[in-house]
Amino acid sequence: MIHNILVPVRGDGKGDNVLAHAAALARRFDAHIEVTHCRVRAEDLMPFAVPVPGFLKAQLADSAKRLAEFEEEGLVQELRELAKSLDLVFSDDPNAAGVTVSWTEEQGKQPDVIKHHGRLADVIAVPQPDREQNVGFNTLKSALFLTGRPVMMCPPTETVPQTLGKHVSVAWNGSLEAARAVSLTGAIMAKADKVTILRTGELEPHGATGTDLAAYLADRGITAELHKFTAKGRIGEALLSESKALGADLMIMGAYGDSHERELMLGGNTQTVVDTSTMPVVLVH
Repeated sequence: MIHNILVPVRGDGKGDNVLAHAAALARRFDAHIEVTHCRVRAEDLMPFAVPVPGFLKAQLADSAKRLAEFEEEGLVQELRELAKSLDLVFSDDPNAAGVTVSWTEEQGKQPDVIKHHGRLADVIAVPQPDREQNVGFNTLKSALFLTGRPVMMCPPTETVPQTLGKHVSVAWNGSLEAARAVSLTGAIMAKADKVTILRTGELEPHGATGTDLAAYLADRGITAELHKFTAKGRIGEALLSESKALGADLMIMGAYGDSHERELMLGGNTQTVVDTSTMPVVLVH
């Protein structure tokens, strides 16, 4: 079961879209959504390696506190209004009936806040990174590399379906990352109406086949269809194209078998999906 979905927000205008995607997944499980906001610490605003007088430090700390409180008040009000429009119940009780949402404010750097709250989340929902700004350690990479949990990347879209996970596609190449993705997303597949295993001609040496995966899932009460296809061009783009053609609304895949730095510089299946996907994708590293 999916009990809790974490949505880290940072005031970049992408939170509404991510929350709508999280709500669409949560509806299949009556899950609880925890929206977590990172409050900037006063010390993080201080100039690096530049001496700052004590009175100025105090002024900066006071200004940062007042700014954070003002921002938090606005974000909480925005969340309440958005929750109402999405038919979410605003509640701090994760065991309350129905699909619920709560707000958590924590001081510190965003990667640390994601690590703290994300490692015990069933799913972490994050925005798709801006392609031209995908060099640094963004929210997606923080969630992937610091928590070990499934991360649902949500693309910007005008309309989000009422539910996600009705038809799930699984990108399978027999790799360690793909195996971890399957083992950590069993609840999503078990709740799906249809599961399709995507297999290209490429398979990790001595890795389990798509037929092996179908048998593994069948032993766990999950019926999956095997769809073999030949990828023309980039495999990442082919996986997305096949998923859409089959009518899948959510794709699951292992992420960054190579280092993310190597994939960023030289290209790779994961980076292609991160850069070009127009559908939500659950990634596991």
